[in-house]
Amino acid sequence: MNSSYLSSIIKQFEYYKSLSEKTFDQLTDNDIHWQYNPESNSIAIITKHIVGNMLSRWTNFLNEDGEKTWRQRDQEFENTYTNKIEMLQAWEKGWNCLFNAIKPLTEEELEQIIYIRNQGHTIAEAINRQLAHYSYHIGQLVFLGKMITNDNWKSLSIPKGKSKSYNREKFSKKKGRRHFTEDL
Repeated sequence: MNSSYLSSIIKQFEYYKSLSEKTFDQLTDNDIHWQYNPESNSIAIITKHIVGNMLSRWTNFLNEDGEKTWRQRDQEFENTYTNKIEMLQAWEKGWNCLFNAIKPLTEEELEQIIYIRNQGHTIAEAINRQLAHYSYHIGQLVFLGKMITNDNWKSLSIPKGKSKSYNREKFSKKKGRRHFTEDL
């Protein structure tokens, strides 16, 4: 493992955070509470779960189990945000906790063992586990956002019918090593 892992993983987390925020930007206070049916989760509920997970996993993660005794996971699936501003404030708190935990890491620390529910993970494994978990839920957020906004949805990637022009622009540039998020 080399130091490019840490910079790459931070960019990946930033990318998924931005996808969510571009989705949130397209939604109203009412939209964040929309549910397909009573058993499904709204955007507000999924966001609350992501935030709860982040705060639990990344608070004092080097010294404490990632599943904190103070976490109330079941309550994360109760719709308690009253508006989008409240949801976004919690969202920032979760992401700040994550970035404050991983940005200072060094390559040497990546093999250190930490615990989540008493299961040992290297720090690199824990980071990968959480990146997969968050991207799974962020995909849900984006899908719900697209369902809610319907014809008013603003694409977060290559819009339909624009692949050829997108690729033409990409291949017009010289080959070079760069992260795919650098020109988004």
